Amino acid sequence: MRVLHVASEVYPLIKTGGLADVAAALPAAQISIGIDARLLVPGFPAVLSGLADLHLVRHIADPWTAGGTRLMRGRTPDGVLCYAVDAPEMYDRPGNPYLGPDGKDWPDNHRRFALLSWIAAWLGSDEGGRRWRPDVVHAHDWQAGLAAAYLTLGSLGVAGGPRPATILTIHNIAYQGVFPARLLAELQLPPSSFSVYGVEYYGQVSFLKAGLFYSDRISTVSPTYAEEIQAADGGYGLHGLLASRSADLWGILNGVDYQVWTPASDPYLVQNYDFDTLDAKAANKADLQERFGLEQRPDVPLFGVVSRLTPMKGFDLLLAAVPVMVGQGAQLAVLGSGETWLEDGFRHLASTYGGQVGLFAGYDEPLSHRVQGGADVIMLPSRSEPCGLIQLYGLRYGTLPLVRRAGGLADTVVDAQDWAIDQGQATGFVFDHATVDDLISACRHAIALYHDKDRWRSVQRTAMAKDFSWGAAARRYLEMYHSVYPDA
Repeated sequence: MRVLHVASEVYPLIKTGGLADVAAALPAAQISIGIDARLLVPGFPAVLSGLADLHLVRHIADPWTAGGTRLMRGRTPDGVLCYAVDAPEMYDRPGNPYLGPDGKDWPDNHRRFALLSWIAAWLGSDEGGRRWRPDVVHAHDWQAGLAAAYLTLGSLGVAGGPRPATILTIHNIAYQGVFPARLLAELQLPPSSFSVYGVEYYGQVSFLKAGLFYSDRISTVSPTYAEEIQAADGGYGLHGLLASRSADLWGILNGVDYQVWTPASDPYLVQNYDFDTLDAKAANKADLQERFGLEQRPDVPLFGVVSRLTPMKGFDLLLAAVPVMVGQGAQLAVLGSGETWLEDGFRHLASTYGGQVGLFAGYDEPLSHRVQGGADVIMLPSRSEPCGLIQLYGLRYGTLPLVRRAGGLADTVVDAQDWAIDQGQATGFVFDHATVDDLISACRHAIALYHDKDRWRSVQRTAMAKDFSWGAAARRYLEMYHSVYPDA
């Protein structure tokens, strides 16, 4: 089976979040089970410079660039064949893939990511078998949402055989790619598509809704999240459509690339360790305390954060809980950026509780590994969390996740109640309600267990033994592909 993954970022070439990790790891895992999986990404400078054996495949005419687009092909550092949409006027810019240096969306994002979908549809169209053609076009998030629409609506004007099967994976339904209705024609979408049975979303055009409506199958990144997004409080206005397509909606838990995320060989740690040498983790804790300006105390629990700082992630709750945590003898190291008031709040806490709270405002990939290796607890107090990868990394590093029972967090972390510890099932700390009191209660639970060294070590070993590798997810995706393309 031939599968084309379409995504806006891929680790390690360009990354703003977990999507990049998935775009790198899932195709590689699928290749290992016999799928001819390839990747299509925008030709950002970091992508073009990071792909090996890069060469021109073809010039392709498109509606948005003056001279057409160059389709390039190379290999990612993992060896996955990767197509890049080389259109400098669209992608050769400062800032991140979506925002300019001023932190605001690029005003032509509708064209930039329509182009990505256009090229995906071109690769999926039939031109007489003169080149590689996917059986499945697997789009990821809103940035690739128009691929299924272009293939279904015939927007490219390419005649030929049947279109490939189309899949859309929702990594976070809160981000929907919504643009004014007046752009419909510019996006090469026919007037008939501007309907509740099409791309229309509350009087505007939604790239995500287009993908949800026109794709043959829909997936999201955990079983619990698949249920949550069919309800009004979790579906962000798309719950009705998703509920109507529940038979086509699959919840498939993300995996972890253990070649990248394992403490036994992680090059960013000052001391490697594994299941049998957990005492060596202490050197990483001392390193983390030093890097965040915390008191060098091995005897206190160190809580870590690696995240975007937003209320959706629950960090307003953590702001309020920190004084109690510090009063209970805990330390906190925060690596993240996000809403200014939250960054300022943690900066104020670091100033108020010098030596106990530290903040690194921004994102640093090596430092994210050091937080996993050095912290005792990794925190995800999220109001909504589609899957979460941070807690899965924490499990492998023996850094116990403290999470709210939501989405993939509910599917991957077992609360350290006495019975669960005794039965060898406990892997972290789970609270139910998005309130400061519930979060504080979970923190107190973690602090108390930390001081019971034998039971703490027991939970660490249970966590580290969990296997969330990509193999199981790759097989589930293959099952989904066969449900719509049985002959491949």
